[in-house]
Amino acid sequence: MPLAPPSSAVHVQNATPGFLSSPGRSPSFVTVHPVALFSILDHYLRRTDAQERVIGTLLGTRSDTGEIDVRSSFPVLHSETDEQVAVDMEYHRNMYELHHKVNPKEVIVGWYSTGSNLNTYSALIQNFYTQETAPHQAIHIAVNTGVEAGQPAGVKAYVSSPVGVSPKPENAVFVPIPCELRFKETERSGLDLLLNASSQSSSSAHPSTDLDVLESAIQSVYDMLERVLTYVRSVLAGEVKGDAAVGRYLMDTLGQSTDDLEKGGFNASLQDTLMVSYLANLVRSQAEVSARLALTASVPK
Repeated sequence: MPLAPPSSAVHVQNATPGFLSSPGRSPSFVTVHPVALFSILDHYLRRTDAQERVIGTLLGTRSDTGEIDVRSSFPVLHSETDEQVAVDMEYHRNMYELHHKVNPKEVIVGWYSTGSNLNTYSALIQNFYTQETAPHQAIHIAVNTGVEAGQPAGVKAYVSSPVGVSPKPENAVFVPIPCELRFKETERSGLDLLLNASSQSSSSAHPSTDLDVLESAIQSVYDMLERVLTYVRSVLAGEVKGDAAVGRYLMDTLGQSTDDLEKGGFNASLQDTLMVSYLANLVRSQAEVSARLALTASVPK
């Protein structure tokens, strides 16, 4: 929707003046990965009581067809009042330089905010990130955490376009573009664990040991095998008409599993799983240390 100019002075600290129209190929589709989404939610949970929303930088990759993969994100310090918005862009650039050393293939693709309110300040911030992503167009991801009355939780993606004969940074329209959350099969167990934890009571929200997680995964596999066996027995007994597509899928799955066992694939897969578990714990520890350092750096001296 068009955004009206503010009633008083608005500024963005350390931002380059000027306004860029929609440069480069317009993004056609946005994919958000779980790591980026969890980082945004963690930033929102760590906000101060005075903050109505939090913002940050999105990093990922672009394709020649205009598709954008948002793979990670980091928070950016900012404050909003009725008179002005202030964003620490020096902190943003320092964080990006550190991130680029670890993930050189990921570039700035846009920014995020929590909540569904797109206002004049959003247009000013969008203008800065458009300069950061030039000659490509910056995207904006709005993450609704579900705390607003009448607004369900969800993720939406936008691009901006200037309006008016002589457009100004604060005059822009946000146009929605298709967006989806996508996760890999290797991330399914972690997401299932989070979903199960959210549906349980606070006293048992998290498994006490890794063995509890393993037990839950084995029980899930056991339940799926029971459903398959029940279906196969019903088909053999003539109680249910067999589906050729399901039969071919089961044959392919069983054949692949047998080959893996004969070639020692099970042991190799188990070693890979243990390594992934170790790396996940290591990354989690590093992320916690990084978050605490960022909070320490944001405390005024």
